[in-house]
Amino acid sequence: MNSFKVHLSWVWPPSAVRTFFLILVLTGICPAGSAKASAMPFKSEPITIIRSKNRDYQFDSTISRNVLENYLERSITMQSLLVGKGNFDDNLRMIKNIGAKFIGRSVCQWGGESEIPKNLQQEKELAAEVHETDPDIILQACIFEIVTNQVDQLAVPEWAFTALKLPVEKRNFRYEDMLYPDGKFKNQWGSGSVPDVSRLETKLYFYYLAVSYIDIGIEGIHFGQVELMNKNDPNLDNYDQVLTLIRSYAAKHARRHIILCDSHVPSGGFVRNGKLLMDFHAFPLRIMEIPDHPEEAILKVGHTDALYGRSKGGISPSGWRCEHLPYLVEFDNYGVSKRPGEEKAGDIPFWVWGYDEISWFAHQNKQYRTQWLIYAFNWVKKTDINGHLEMPGDRQTTSPLDHKHWYYANKPSAAVPDGEGDEDTIREIWATR
Repeated sequence: MNSFKVHLSWVWPPSAVRTFFLILVLTGICPAGSAKASAMPFKSEPITIIRSKNRDYQFDSTISRNVLENYLERSITMQSLLVGKGNFDDNLRMIKNIGAKFIGRSVCQWGGESEIPKNLQQEKELAAEVHETDPDIILQACIFEIVTNQVDQLAVPEWAFTALKLPVEKRNFRYEDMLYPDGKFKNQWGSGSVPDVSRLETKLYFYYLAVSYIDIGIEGIHFGQVELMNKNDPNLDNYDQVLTLIRSYAAKHARRHIILCDSHVPSGGFVRNGKLLMDFHAFPLRIMEIPDHPEEAILKVGHTDALYGRSKGGISPSGWRCEHLPYLVEFDNYGVSKRPGEEKAGDIPFWVWGYDEISWFAHQNKQYRTQWLIYAFNWVKKTDINGHLEMPGDRQTTSPLDHKHWYYANKPSAAVPDGEGDEDTIREIWATR
């Protein structure tokens, strides 16, 4: 095989050789080389090669299932892309190089509400640069399951009162009025609490955030752990109300007259009177560590609360009916245990060798990351046709062993010296689909 590769290098440029061998791996013709390969209990599965040039990314006011899934097939997490995390120019170069179309978590505001007005101006400018590069790209912002007392520093705009049919006042948002009255989940996130979506102040705040994001060019909103916020909304009346208001605004003011909403749904999804509240679902990969194989891991249906095979169906917000709503699975971040690198390292079942998912992935060597991305991409496709792997681009990590706090898929360069160089793997996987 080595002599064969040398001969190919003489005929083709190195990038073409790399693509050729990755296709061989993806189609199962030859295994991916890795120091861990002999111990790995998985193998690459054959996939059909479909050229991406035939994909349709056109939509307006509604989105068909086909177009939606085309976007989900080209999804990548670029946490805080528009907030200025990382090198924006190199991130934009990478997005163009790999052909990404759905940029997850490009606005990722976790608390820090007093910074929102200032951030919005920068986010608007950077969003315009992204869309100048590729107007088809969907940028996603997040409205998370957190609110802090910094929200008391934000003025409530008149249009927010008007939309919720409230008397217009000159005042700021009120943190205490967004919390569960019985104290549930107060200070759940240190100085941050989980808001109660049944409270009028929470709906006022969510509407303000969503409209602000739509106005800067955002076309997707991730609503985080919605099931933490609806303990007083069992029939989903309040979620339906605020999402309807947001969608009504988007129908008139969004770039393509629609906002695509998703959230983490451990129950399988929000369905009210046969209608799905989200345009697609999302969930962590729920990676399972392999006992007695240090640092190695696989995916498995039924591991903890994994979503595989469980995404609920109904009538989508765009009007089409499905038995199971399409969904994304992502490399989640939620911290690190007190025993990183150890098997069964904590009292929650979600640790992967003591790490969250993206920190575990970032901690692996490049060969293993390449092989694991190929494996995960194929496994999700084979296991559940409704599932789509959201590639890791840029995301926060927690790794006390190597003291890294961010994962960059970018090629290493002067602009991104800590780049892990996984962008070519992502590009070449997508090139076969």
